[in-house]
Amino acid sequence: MCGIAGYIGKKQAAPIILDGLSRLEYRGYDSAGIAVFDGEKIRMQKATGRLRILEEMTQHGATLPGVAGIGHTRWATHGSPSDVNAHPHMNEENSIAVVHNGIIENYAQLKQKLQQKGYKFASETDTEVLVHMLTEYYHGDPLEAIEKVMHRVEGSYALGILFLDHPHHIYAARKDSPLIIGESGEGRFIASDVPAILQYTRSVYYMENEEIACLSHAHTRFFNVDGEAIQKDPVTIDWDIHAAEKGGFEYFMLKEIYEQPRAIRDTISPRIKNGAIDLSEIQISDDEWKAFRKITIVACGSAYHSGVTGRYVLEDLARIPTEVDLASEYRYRNPIYDPDTLVIIVSQSGETADSLAALRDARSHGCKVLAIVNVVGSSIAREADAVFYTWAGPEIAVATTKAYSCQIAAFYLLALKLASLRAAITPERFRTLLDALVCLPGQIEGLLSQKEKIQFFANHYLATEHIFFIGRGIDYALCLEASLKLKEISYIHSEAYAAGELKHGTISLMENGTLVIAVATQDSLYPKTVSNIVEVKSRGAFVMALTTLQHQEMEKCADYVLYIPETEAPFMGSLAIIPLQLFAYYVSLGRGLDVDKPRNLAKSVTVE
Repeated sequence: MCGIAGYIGKKQAAPIILDGLSRLEYRGYDSAGIAVFDGEKIRMQKATGRLRILEEMTQHGATLPGVAGIGHTRWATHGSPSDVNAHPHMNEENSIAVVHNGIIENYAQLKQKLQQKGYKFASETDTEVLVHMLTEYYHGDPLEAIEKVMHRVEGSYALGILFLDHPHHIYAARKDSPLIIGESGEGRFIASDVPAILQYTRSVYYMENEEIACLSHAHTRFFNVDGEAIQKDPVTIDWDIHAAEKGGFEYFMLKEIYEQPRAIRDTISPRIKNGAIDLSEIQISDDEWKAFRKITIVACGSAYHSGVTGRYVLEDLARIPTEVDLASEYRYRNPIYDPDTLVIIVSQSGETADSLAALRDARSHGCKVLAIVNVVGSSIAREADAVFYTWAGPEIAVATTKAYSCQIAAFYLLALKLASLRAAITPERFRTLLDALVCLPGQIEGLLSQKEKIQFFANHYLATEHIFFIGRGIDYALCLEASLKLKEISYIHSEAYAAGELKHGTISLMENGTLVIAVATQDSLYPKTVSNIVEVKSRGAFVMALTTLQHQEMEKCADYVLYIPETEAPFMGSLAIIPLQLFAYYVSLGRGLDVDKPRNLAKSVTVE
């Protein structure tokens, strides 16, 4: 959530900053602003609403000349969306400008002290505290002022700062909110995520917690919070720039749905060697794998849903006790830690604040932490003991699709590895499962070719107000994700229920015309799910069923049926999610909504 872009170099800064902010729109925002040093003063422009409003106001940056500047897209936390609350924020003398991602937790106390000293606040934001604190501590040395502020604020922040007295520099600082520095022959960049600067450079530095950077057009210097110089090595980003562009698709989400076969193939293929699962890159030895007596999966949102699927698969195949926790609740239930427990943190961005806090808590109690993340060099990847990268590539749409699919593919590999080491399944069963896993990308490609049938059904339910998803076992885990996907981008109320729980209250919500989407891919649970379908139909519900090709008798009890190919039961979720992702997409599209940037949502939730 929120985006930062900054530039200092040989070219005009404003067009580069606006372009960088446009590539961060997927993160979610409600206002935007930019500040540029024009040779004499810092000039600023801000606007509520979409970035295009700011672009039009500044004639795409032409009205803000200068070669050094910072910009921001804001997602409101303190204060409503408005021009005044938008970033950048400046002091009364217009000599310091700041953009900020994160939350200053002790801002109220700091604000009171500053007001007592005579500082006047124009906005409702916590960020304005930083501007006035920098003014208070600035006596000609920006680095000294930034250090003093960092020692006194509590919370999270990624900062871009301009000082009028130092027009040839941009300053940056970071704690718990992501920030990267890019460099090229044309200048230096700051950004909250790689896509903002990918077309200008592939050479980046990942800032660590409590680090400060001083950028000029020709060099970057790094310091710790005590002002001591530190050395950092740049990382080369190997993304194809076209992977972060739409490539002829109307929306990133549809492009990313279609990229799933490639993404899953890239995630599983390098880890299958000579008929075995090779996870040596994770740097957990076979003896360590075998020593674990329990697994705890911690995640948020769709990553949490991938963890629910992971629990079913790990317990079924590897026979190892597995728990799944919401990261936002995990620490607050005072969990019982055991040194024989492997804690798995799942995050697409690798920056999710609650998940990062859970990781730190688990490590502080002596647990081994494995991260399943998609972004190389992200905070979670750097702080975990071991990392399993999902090679999904950049995911721009707010509603995840390919990253989620790669996460559950990662759990399949982990389950098979543990099952083999623990001798929980026979060698013959292992080979059968491995063959089925390799076939998944091709089967998904076949499902994507049938999108017209899904679009036809979706177009009949554009005006519905309530949709219920029901399933059992892995199908229930799938329903959680399908329901979230629909509500995220269509704004239709939807709920997912374990089908066996219907009679314990939820069935009272069924009435004539209520749409129920029933998932029945697990042969062992199929008859029970059919009974639940009959239950809701008898109360007037319209049922769309999703099942496998061998269950064509489903047409006798459901009103509409979608079929997926056969695969091994633990892997059904990878196939069944595809038509439900497309269903959500076409419902949103048919309702005339912004599929990639749904209201109130952000791609990376970097505050608690």
